[in-house]
Amino acid sequence: MKPPEEIEVSKREISCDGGGGASAHPRVFLNMGDAHFIDCPYCGRRFVLKERAGVAAAH
Repeated sequence: MKPPEEIEVSKREISCDGGGGASAHPRVFLNMGDAHFIDCPYCGRRFVLKERAGVAAAH
């Protein structure tokens, strides 16, 4: 089943409040860990890590 909305993010730690309106919910803080996406347990929004986000620059 496809999530209701996919949001690209540049960090592995994000928060979600449902975006207001009828889908609003308490703000939750989510951590992807080693995964490349995470779904909000309240509203089902999927937060997807942008390609190359969080990759440390090589020296």
